[in-house]
Order: sequence, then C-alpha cells, then structure tokens
Amino acid sequence: MLPNVNQFLYIQVNSIDPEEARQEYKSRIADIGPNYISMEVPLHVGTGKLKRLYAGDQINAYYMTDGGVKHYFNTFVLGFKEEAIRLVLIKPPEPDHITKVQRRNFLRVPADLEIAVKVTEQIRFIGVTNDVGGGGVSLLCESRIPVKERETIESWLLLPFRNGTIEHAHFKGEVVRIKPTDNGKLILMVQFTDIADVERQRIIRFCFERQLEFRKR
Repeated sequence: MLPNVNQFLYIQVNSIDPEEARQEYKSRIADIGPNYISMEVPLHVGTGKLKRLYAGDQINAYYMTDGGVKHYFNTFVLGFKEEAIRLVLIKPPEPDHITKVQRRNFLRVPADLEIAVKVTEQIRFIGVTNDVGGGGVSLLCESRIPVKERETIESWLLLPFRNGTIEHAHFKGEVVRIKPTDNGKLILMVQFTDIADVERQRIIRFCFERQLEFRKR
C-alpha cells in the first residue's frame, strides 16, 4: 500500500554525521504521480525548523496506517517544484520494497551478532547476541560483568547484510531480565527505550533478510 495525499511522511536523511542521521522530520504529501511523490518541505519533529534538502539526498521514510502499522521505505530526492509553496519531489517506492511493521508485533530472529555495550563510563564490554528484533535484543555476556535488571545500557550492534555491507545500529535499552546459562555466562534481555527510526529500520531489514535465509534452508 502506497501512502496517500495529505498523509504525513516521517523522514531521516542519510548523513555521515551520526547526530544528523538521527534527526527526524515530518512532511505532508501534496501529490502522487506515476514517477514521483511531492511533499512539503520537511519540519524537524522537535523544533519545527525547516529542513533544507538537496537533489540526490538519500532518505529513510515511513508513514502510518490504521492500527499503528508503520510502512518503511528508502528513497531519494529527485528535485523540486515551485507552486504556491515549494515542494520536494521524491522517488516513490516499489510496493514490494515497503516493509510493514506493527510496533507491538516486531519480528524476532536468532542471530549471533557482535554488540558493544556501555553500562557506565567505566563498564564496557563486547558481547554476542542470541536473537534480535525491532523491539529489543538478547545477548550473552560474562557473569563477572556488573549489570543489573532495570538498568539502562547503551549499545552499538553490528549488522551484516546480504549485499555485503556492514552497518551499525545504535540504541539505548533497559535490561528487563537476566538469566544465567549452564556455561556460567549471562543472557541479558534488553528492550529498546531510545532508538532512532533509521536505526530500528536497519535492524528490521536485517531480521527480514535473516528470515528469508531460514525459509530457503
């Protein structure tokens, strides 16, 4: 399902600056043509400031439909159109390139991924995930690591994709449960509490790719 005229798009612009890449903007769709979607100049969700875009800018976008389902897609700026107001033209997504996710029903897949964790400035470690999903991860760590339930951690997750690229997803999460294993390690079950949509989208894309691999086996 493609977005509709007057529907809001929420976007993040790909940037080498990680802080800029985390910023979220909102724009209303003005028109939909066969080869473009035109939208108003985006406004920063927090400050309301206009976001200047340039032709060729790579964008991660999503829109909401009934039931709280988010529809994610990647696109880029085609150009601009001057009418009563300035409009931004972006390439419409192919319907089969739209990822649909209901927030309370995130896909979760088993995966052994490297994850860097910061508990405090003094306590940092590298762990391996047990499984990952759009709502959180579980990971293995040594039992000597002083981490407690309900504690907030900051993490960087390494995501290898089928096309050979490797990306990172940064998030903050709450340790909701700690479970000891038979080999003396701990499993930390972490729920995301602060994650940018562009970071969550990377994790969701990895999960869908991994699920496709399992189906082929």
